[in-house]
Amino acid sequence: MRAVVQRVTEAGVVIGERTAGEIGRGFVVLLGVGLDDTKVDAVWLAEKIANLRVFERDGEEGKMALSLLDTGGEALVVSQFTLYGDCRRGRRPDFTAAARPEKAIPLYEAFCEALKNHGIRVATGEFGAMMRVRLINDGPVTIILEK
Repeated sequence: MRAVVQRVTEAGVVIGERTAGEIGRGFVVLLGVGLDDTKVDAVWLAEKIANLRVFERDGEEGKMALSLLDTGGEALVVSQFTLYGDCRRGRRPDFTAAARPEKAIPLYEAFCEALKNHGIRVATGEFGAMMRVRLINDGPVTIILEK
């Protein structure tokens, strides 16, 4: 399971003309599910992200000490199979390491549920839909995680 986590002040995902999900301060999580991933991986990654200390305390600029849980932050989780794109050969990514929807959807949902179980408000896009994600970065904080 792979995730790109971006710290934001606000974010949203739009499908067509409809806003599917919006958050305030927190994380945008682009989540990719691989062929060998399990529910254990989804729960582990959610716990890691919930406790990732990349927020600053008031008055301590530059010192990352607080987690999403500490700040009451939110998460916008967007499915992103392209995180499994292999570009080592040729010019077209190979996505064969990405899980098919019948496996990926339940694990995506398990990840979102695990974040919610930590008390985090979770907004989502729509699995498999053409989505436009808008976000306002909260400093230069982008983390890549893999389980």
